[in-house]
Amino acid sequence: METIGLIVLFAGLLALRQSVILILLACTAYVHLVFGDGKIIYLIEDIWTAMDNQVLLAIPMFIIAGNIMSRGAIAQRLIDIIRAATEWLPGGMGLATIVSCAAFAAISGSSSATLLAVGSVMYPALKRAGYTDNFALGAVTSAGTLGIIIPPSIPLIIYGIVTETSIVDLFLAGVIPGILLTAMLGLYAIWSNRKVARTRFSATKLIGALRAGIWSAALPVIMLGGIYTGYFSPTEAAAVAVGYALLVEVLIHRELRLRDFYSIGLQTAQMLGTLFPIVAVALSIKTLLAIEGVPQAFALWLEGAVSNKIVFLLAVNVALLVVGCLLDVISAILLLAPILFVAAQHFGINPVHFGIIMIVNLEIGLLTPPVGLNLLVAMTAFRENFGKVVRSVLPFIAIMIVALAAITFIPELSLFLLQ
Repeated sequence: METIGLIVLFAGLLALRQSVILILLACTAYVHLVFGDGKIIYLIEDIWTAMDNQVLLAIPMFIIAGNIMSRGAIAQRLIDIIRAATEWLPGGMGLATIVSCAAFAAISGSSSATLLAVGSVMYPALKRAGYTDNFALGAVTSAGTLGIIIPPSIPLIIYGIVTETSIVDLFLAGVIPGILLTAMLGLYAIWSNRKVARTRFSATKLIGALRAGIWSAALPVIMLGGIYTGYFSPTEAAAVAVGYALLVEVLIHRELRLRDFYSIGLQTAQMLGTLFPIVAVALSIKTLLAIEGVPQAFALWLEGAVSNKIVFLLAVNVALLVVGCLLDVISAILLLAPILFVAAQHFGINPVHFGIIMIVNLEIGLLTPPVGLNLLVAMTAFRENFGKVVRSVLPFIAIMIVALAAITFIPELSLFLLQ
């Protein structure tokens, strides 16, 4: 009965469109009053314990690295290499947009940073090259979501912390699904724009872009190679990304000035000031729920209510797609992962595979109204009305749902690199 009360409280506050931090605080207070003994000192201790985690240091570092690269020349030079290699193909600039988002995602870990860095360059370029406004807007908005599935990914880090799953394993598991999504979106870009005029291939242009962008192209190789070979941890990789980005932008590209660091620091602090209080409260409530056995009780109830693994996965996908319409990615992970993770284990689902399923669902949620973050970012950045942005992403959402079905029911796509 107490668990049902918690679910009713959560659903009621969500229906009233309250802020995530208010929902978390209300649920935390309820849990401490009903399941605990109501002493506030326990909440403070849980928050301290939850935040005393070295892995959390990776989040601000990846955010800083993404802001440095967006402000400097790394993003632009990566895009130049990819454009020179692909724009001679049918729909080549559309393909370049998708691949550029995937490449920048591999060094920023953020969907909004990917959308802004690539979109600011490619959206006007696509329109000048004769691509329709609808495709140009939909491509940069949708491909920007690749930032949360292609490692390193901040949502994957959060999921790993909440569920105590290996972040390195999650990063490895995100590689093939990320490539699959990139390939499917890229093929759509080629097919839908096959009649658009394209330029001839220029080896001179490609070589010039490679020379100018070699330092930019080396970053994902150094960072991801170091993680996967075990040379450094995800947190250390984030520190390497910051140091390398500073070295390249300040000493080699010379695109950043001292005054730029103030705005970069301010922007990073604003993002962390929003994110970390939510993380702290969510992890504290997760600790108490685990002590009281609430996720286990929910999993046992769900096991009796749901007939088999396939039905469970279908139900989870539908539920997460709905949740993605209402909550941002980080909040959804913090609120739902502790409970759904235990339920998935009862059905024998690999925790790493389940994490990828959850992230891909919430990735699609970035494109679904009313709270789709990428929709709001694109609307503001490109000064387009909300309805036009929503219509532009519909074909891409359909493609991503097909990919989601494959990722859900073919676990080898996520687990192949772990074998």
